[in-house]
Amino acid sequence: MALISSLLALRRDARILKLPPYLSALLIIVGVAWLLVLPLNEYSRNTYVSENALLPGQVHTYFTGSEHNVFRAYRQEVAALPDLSIEERNNKLADLFRESDLKVAKQKYTYQVADTNISNENVYAVLQGPRADATEAIVLIAAWKNMADEVNYSGVALVLALARYFKRWSLWSKDIIFLIPGDSTSGPQAWVDAYHDGHDPRTIESLAIKSGALQGAVAVDYPAGPWGHRYDKLHIVYDGVNGQLPNLDLFNTAVSIASGQMGIGCTLQRMWKHSDTYEERLQTMLRGMLAQGLGHATGPHSSFIPYHVDAITLVTVGDGWHDEMSLGRTVESLFRSLNNLLEHLHQSFFFYLLLQANRFVSIGTYLPSAMLIAANFSIMAIALWVQSGRPAPPPNPTATKLVKKPLKKLKFDGRHYVEVPDEPKNEKEPSDSDKKEDPTENTTDTTPPVTAVSNNGSTALVPTASLQVTERALLLPLLFTLSTHFLGLLPLYAFNLTPAAELRPIFIVTANILTLLPLLTAWLLRFSFAPTPQQTTLIQSFSLLLLGMFLSALATLNFSLSFMVGVLCAPLSFVRERKGMVASGVWYAVLVLLNPVMVCQVACWVAGVGVEEVLLKASEGWAVWGLWTQVVVWGVWFPAWFAGSVVVALGFFPE
Repeated sequence: MALISSLLALRRDARILKLPPYLSALLIIVGVAWLLVLPLNEYSRNTYVSENALLPGQVHTYFTGSEHNVFRAYRQEVAALPDLSIEERNNKLADLFRESDLKVAKQKYTYQVADTNISNENVYAVLQGPRADATEAIVLIAAWKNMADEVNYSGVALVLALARYFKRWSLWSKDIIFLIPGDSTSGPQAWVDAYHDGHDPRTIESLAIKSGALQGAVAVDYPAGPWGHRYDKLHIVYDGVNGQLPNLDLFNTAVSIASGQMGIGCTLQRMWKHSDTYEERLQTMLRGMLAQGLGHATGPHSSFIPYHVDAITLVTVGDGWHDEMSLGRTVESLFRSLNNLLEHLHQSFFFYLLLQANRFVSIGTYLPSAMLIAANFSIMAIALWVQSGRPAPPPNPTATKLVKKPLKKLKFDGRHYVEVPDEPKNEKEPSDSDKKEDPTENTTDTTPPVTAVSNNGSTALVPTASLQVTERALLLPLLFTLSTHFLGLLPLYAFNLTPAAELRPIFIVTANILTLLPLLTAWLLRFSFAPTPQQTTLIQSFSLLLLGMFLSALATLNFSLSFMVGVLCAPLSFVRERKGMVASGVWYAVLVLLNPVMVCQVACWVAGVGVEEVLLKASEGWAVWGLWTQVVVWGVWFPAWFAGSVVVALGFFPE
């Protein structure tokens, strides 16, 4: 009973409000440290194929010998196409597919990005599986231009050669679709949208030929020049739009076939040399998190993953002894494995972090890292809410006269304590000695009043002030928090719809506005609404509460984006309205450096790319891929940053 009484008294102790900042800092440190230990062997494991039906590398491949001559003939045909118009080029490619006795169709599409139109045409052919009933299909892709804007000579020639080669086999239990889009991003997106009837018929042409449900897709990126070039390794690209990933079994099957059956080394995340050290594992993981967090398309395969079509891109890199025949046999064996599937890949992981080609971290191991960082905002929001309900301390406690009152007498009646009335006293005329002034009367008693609290037969004395809860003025904090979230729609609209030539001026103007806007807003609040300390505390509480909720939900969808935004917003848990220009100026300078526009500019400088290029690619992602990274930046990150900056800026304008 004594322990329960102590706990009841402790939960009302004002000193407990000093713990949340330290707990919040601890969660941030543990969350970052958790991420740093993931590359260790104790927290990661080797990859494995969960779907036994895939049987990677268990078949003999026959794409060799005379097929090499066919491939070189197709490469010569492709080498003559870059100088032709889009229509003439696709007519030639369609004729080459028809010569292999395939059904061929074309698709035109147009996207409006800023003030420019992205227009091109896709050409595709369908091989009806001899043992198939047109209910399932696999896609083989070779974009005319790869992500580096190079003509994919050998990749397109290899798809043409494989189409002719696959047509002669009678073992296919699924249809095979051969797709040659005009580019690596908008073309595949237009095609897969139209395949699933998710397109706008006014700008994207519907497909004339369709097959069954798509079970998987493999893209080939082999530029190699018009006359070919031998390669050293296969770079497997697997990142999808908005951070979505294909089933890990598809990646593991490709690695098993390429490295185990064909003897081709595999790499990922542009780590060309990987000696499996801790530093290289960590670098690979961080690069994967960056690509996932940005959410942009990294290859022709990226557009398929949002439709639950597992897809990867095989990119040839380096200068070695492997040629197009080894890549063709890799694709053949991979398609033979996918041909064995009786259902969608589902047994392996859809959420993972890869450390190298043969090692990964599952979601159950890495998810607490982002969740801990998100939890620190929720803890601070709750602490600020409790703090806002506490009565403000008097301006000069030592000068406040407190009346010393005796404690009430309590009596236990069997169930709880009840107050015992005072005994009557005999009143009599005070004597002269009684009239003498009591030396203890009219003195200041600095002992705070206490109240007896009973519970289950036990009593405890707690400060009376700690039991009081003041009324919270919620209107201004709620309106301000909602307004900041709506304010984020303005830059979201501006950056996605501004013409390309005006993106940099808009960026500079936005950077200057975000530097001064919190100061102007704080000035208006101070002299128009005169917010009380309780109201500024509630503004921070509501802002951090929404931030923690959003990041917790986002961590289950895009772990990397949630983690990055959480780390960049970490100082918001500790900023407060400071008295004095120096303290306010230091905190405000820190927050200015952490606003979304400034972070974007620094990131572009570190990566060596132009801001205009990044903004244009983001605008393209919004219009073509349905990218929602901008929504997180301007709808989650910016409102929290703005609210914290305004609270700090209030320190520049004393009451």
